Amino acid sequence: MIKISTFFLFLITCISTNAQMSRYIVKFKNKNFNSCTVNNPSFFLTQRAIDRRLKYSINIDPTDLPITERYIDSIRLSGNVSILNKSKWLNQIAISTNDIQALAKINSFSFVEQTQAIAAKSYLPVKNKTELENSSTINSNDIFARVTSADYYNYGASASQIKIHQGDFLHNHGFKGSGMQLAVIDDGFYNYTTLPTFDSIRSHNQILGTWDFVDNEADVSNDDSHGMKCLSTIAANLPGVFIGTAPQASFYLFRSEDINSEYPIEEHNLAAAAEKADSLGVDICSISLGYNTFDSSIFDYTYNDMSGNKTISARAVNYAAKKGLLMVVSAGNEGDKTWHYIDTPGDADSAFTIGAVDSNGVIGAYSSYGPNSNNQIKPTAVAIGTDAVVANSSTGMPMFSNGTSFACPNMAGITTCLWQAFPEASNMEIIKTLEQSASIANAPNNRMGYGIPDSKKAFVMLQKKYFSKQINFNQCKGILDFSIKTDNTMTIEIERKLSSDNNYSNLTTLSNNDQYGLHAFHYIDDLYGLDITKADYKFKVSIGTDTSYYIDSAEINYDLSCNPNLVENDKISISPNPVITTLNIEIDRLNKTSIEIAIQNNIGQTVFTKNYTQEAGIAINKINLYHLSKGIYHIQVYADHEKILTKKFIKL
Repeated sequence: MIKISTFFLFLITCISTNAQMSRYIVKFKNKNFNSCTVNNPSFFLTQRAIDRRLKYSINIDPTDLPITERYIDSIRLSGNVSILNKSKWLNQIAISTNDIQALAKINSFSFVEQTQAIAAKSYLPVKNKTELENSSTINSNDIFARVTSADYYNYGASASQIKIHQGDFLHNHGFKGSGMQLAVIDDGFYNYTTLPTFDSIRSHNQILGTWDFVDNEADVSNDDSHGMKCLSTIAANLPGVFIGTAPQASFYLFRSEDINSEYPIEEHNLAAAAEKADSLGVDICSISLGYNTFDSSIFDYTYNDMSGNKTISARAVNYAAKKGLLMVVSAGNEGDKTWHYIDTPGDADSAFTIGAVDSNGVIGAYSSYGPNSNNQIKPTAVAIGTDAVVANSSTGMPMFSNGTSFACPNMAGITTCLWQAFPEASNMEIIKTLEQSASIANAPNNRMGYGIPDSKKAFVMLQKKYFSKQINFNQCKGILDFSIKTDNTMTIEIERKLSSDNNYSNLTTLSNNDQYGLHAFHYIDDLYGLDITKADYKFKVSIGTDTSYYIDSAEINYDLSCNPNLVENDKISISPNPVITTLNIEIDRLNKTSIEIAIQNNIGQTVFTKNYTQEAGIAINKINLYHLSKGIYHIQVYADHEKILTKKFIKL
């Protein structure tokens, strides 16, 4: 009787509230009887996805397992039912059916937690709800006025949206997205297969795959152009005309949005796309989609639903972030509308949520307000979305368009290049660093979040974070070993201040001729005979001619045992001191000895050396110092390669 009552209650519910619905979510209680286990991830994750988890110490857990196949088979065989797509993270599938008895049967399965209507049948009239776009053409004068010869790329029209984040700094040092994989999840990529904007990524095989999660097919080039425009801000490579923020990245193009209607099934599609990106080993997702109201008001969200982990799409974004993906999401274009606040999944706890500014850093009136309803700062940051440069869907040439949709991929490309430079950082570390680098990091607000990220500043922060050193004192020598990520345009200056000095002075400048990477440096500072007890060091990095900064410091303390003690009856005298022209060094030895005399200036540079063999007795060395500048010098005397004297003298 209970089963019959449940059946009729379900029928009444379907008839009264879901009469127009034909698509449903079926959520399962568990993943029992699964043919896969977490101990054999290669059955459901690519090696690249497994490597990401190993690299960042991310456990493979039951949410990674596919949905139990026998559960899906039972749904498929329950009546006139079509399986649309699946979400293993949420343990649910989307189905299409008008078979009420099949729905009742599905609802009666012991492994089904619930069956919920999620969308009506898709219809044909196009209603592009995904983005506010006011487009205008860019003329050639605007394009070529922005070329800067010092840059690796001739950015053309897109110079502003790259340079506002100092993205040119990353490009000029070789970080253009190479080796990184980025999934763009959107509503379609119209004409991407033919437009000249994407000639470069096509010819270099940078498009790794496509899938349409709405129509379940591989072709995404015949749908809406919004995704293509978003892709262009990252991938364009038309020198002197239009360059994207990460033109050497590789891409997956996924369609999850159906512009013919607006229902929560699109959030489920988004979850399926994010899971696909994860399983393929993608690094970053760019999602310029947002939801708050739908074609049927029964699905509408309230602001309280924007809590960061409640909606289907927010939960999917958070799951992806837990798996190590960096999720860049648009904030939404509701700032001047009744809704006012960010959309979902821009509210997601772990989303890098991007609002829109113009090239002067002025926030767009349409850019959605934060925070999320859990009072988390949203948007996280801002990028150019007002008068953003995107590809024209007919010609591929640059044009202006507006929306947080374009701010999002602009920032996604910058993020990709920064992460390329520091792959040892986790996804959330990269986001945190970009937050700290941004223009109002000390006073974030609910319009711009932390502000406009500065990728050069973020680069320096990460370079400092991953700098390591080991400083030792042995046999009166300061031994400095350190590792730092550099390329051949970067130098490291070691500065030293002795306890007898007032200021630091340059001790040495080190560099390498190799490509960018983690490089080890070794330097020995001979402190023998110095009448001091402490040496302080600072490490200063210079990048080209425009940037220098101190990256770390160190201190060595030692005792007076490093002052020379002369062998009895062996004598050395130096005169005069101060000296004007000629310095006399008298050396009295009891036995035949190999002698070396060295003079160093006050910053450790050797300015004079002399080597000779001295018989037993006295030898007077007259050293002409006329060529030396006035200042303080140190003379060092070695007997049979052992230092026996260090003494300071003054040249007048």
